[in-house]
Amino acid sequence: MSMIQNFLRVNLETLNSFLADSSVLSDMVYSKETIHLDNLIDIDKAWEGIFFLLTGESIGTYDQASPPLSWILVGPNDIDRNQDMGYGPATYTNIEQTRQISLALQDISMEELSQRFDAATMLEKDIYPDIWDDENALDYLLQYFEDLKAFYQMAYMQNEAVILFLN
Repeated sequence: MSMIQNFLRVNLETLNSFLADSSVLSDMVYSKETIHLDNLIDIDKAWEGIFFLLTGESIGTYDQASPPLSWILVGPNDIDRNQDMGYGPATYTNIEQTRQISLALQDISMEELSQRFDAATMLEKDIYPDIWDDENALDYLLQYFEDLKAFYQMAYMQNEAVILFLN
């Protein structure tokens, strides 16, 4: 079974509804209508690879990465610590934290991210998934990085919070 990182842009009212009743979040993202949500993206299995390129850390050491980029893997705030969205609870960044992430991502070019790619180190550190010696691995990460960058830019422009969860 694979682990997929998901990101959901929400306004403050929707965020507050999830904080009041976390089942509203799971009902929303696991409903048949989910495929029609334009504010929900996933970055497939690229999440830890992207995180590693951005911070130099893995999921096991994510807490050693510096904000705001550390918040791309695990948000600093919990929706409901007891809710399991597939691989643990959903976390979120508030509107200001989302803005900080967006601005930090805008400063990182594809060339800079490409220069940080080191397949041997990623394999050695057991960065998920174990594909880094594949000739298309970097392109895979860069594609999802661009999607993530655009997603956070949209969240920033629309004054939204972002909910993160692995499933």
